[in-house]
Amino acid sequence: METDCSTRQTTAAETAAPAPPPADPWVQPMPAGPGLQPLPAGTRLLHIGPHKTGTTSIQGALFAAKDAMAEHDVVFPAHSRHPMEAALAVCARPGMMGDARPTEGHWGRLLDALRATGRRTSVISSEFFADAPDDETIARIVDDLGRDRVHVLITLRPLAKIMPSQWQQYVQNGLRMGYEDWLDHMLRKAPYEKPNPSFWRRHRHDRLVERWTRVVGAENITVVVVDDGDRGGLMRTFEFLLGLPDGLLVEVPDTANRSLTLAEAEMLRKLNMEFRGNGLPDELYSKLVRNGAVMHMKNTCRPAPDDARITTPTWALEAAAGIGAEMAERIGTMGVRVLGDPALLSVVPASASTEPEPARIDPEVAAHALYGALVVAAEAPARPAARTVHQTASRELVRVLGHRVLKRLKRS
Repeated sequence: METDCSTRQTTAAETAAPAPPPADPWVQPMPAGPGLQPLPAGTRLLHIGPHKTGTTSIQGALFAAKDAMAEHDVVFPAHSRHPMEAALAVCARPGMMGDARPTEGHWGRLLDALRATGRRTSVISSEFFADAPDDETIARIVDDLGRDRVHVLITLRPLAKIMPSQWQQYVQNGLRMGYEDWLDHMLRKAPYEKPNPSFWRRHRHDRLVERWTRVVGAENITVVVVDDGDRGGLMRTFEFLLGLPDGLLVEVPDTANRSLTLAEAEMLRKLNMEFRGNGLPDELYSKLVRNGAVMHMKNTCRPAPDDARITTPTWALEAAAGIGAEMAERIGTMGVRVLGDPALLSVVPASASTEPEPARIDPEVAAHALYGALVVAAEAPARPAARTVHQTASRELVRVLGHRVLKRLKRS
């Protein structure tokens, strides 16, 4: 469990007017600036995220363009859009709730594919590399990939943009805490580790850059500040660094990666409470809830313009901006190359002027979620119960049925 991921977080009163970080000669506009050159041929570009900084979009674009990139001697060696299991394995992380724990074999297969690229330029992207727990793990990753050829790319977004996305992602992995309560714990309650110690490990970005700089050296790191107002900016930056033609990387729509609305997140959070309260196995959550109900709901339901979104209160926006200013200033002293405008990390976005409407789930959305779970469960053949259940307590009955469904799913 990470225990060094956050110092005292700045309060809202201290951060109402954060000062922009000082100008730095390493800061360059995206994607190119005076003296900025693409990475040398043969570089192994390692994109480590962190989470919620455009990783899914760039991974989808790289995977879709892998054949076209190969024509320009740039290889995407992963066999899927996101080599998540390989990154989790080398970082000794357990993976998503209820999923099988990744093994060294996943990391070994990625390395084999990378070695097959020879001296060509290659690119690997997984936000889970940002979860590397210590310098020794980072050193192993870099050494396995070929230290003399690795260049690390870190993408950053303002915390105000990351917090709601990361919270609802935690909800999709079993979190039961409401958004404002979660913000209170992450920003106000030292040591800022509960309920998700991974949050500041990933998103105290100055420390993330510092950890990787200690191992690979500042000259081998590029930090990209993503501008949400420039949708194609991140794609152009990857094209430039990899020496690819403009327009080769194109965003691929991915409904399965869309964020949940407030009502959807609250429905799932309440389900998580019932799930935990009845002691059901984690594997059942992975199969029926995350990969059944939630996946089907996201793939079949498009949020309406008037659906309530997850909104961050003003005090948290101001606190996030203050932390962003601190992080930008520290990164500016590390000697790494920074593309984009670090001042974006300390902007206080406008907050909602009125109280949000109560989150009410659309019956059609709820029906799609339930149907998704039923489809997964129906893949296993049903068998009659061996005994009657009239005398069984409801909580015990739910637990027993949950284990039976899980066994059937495993057999199928």
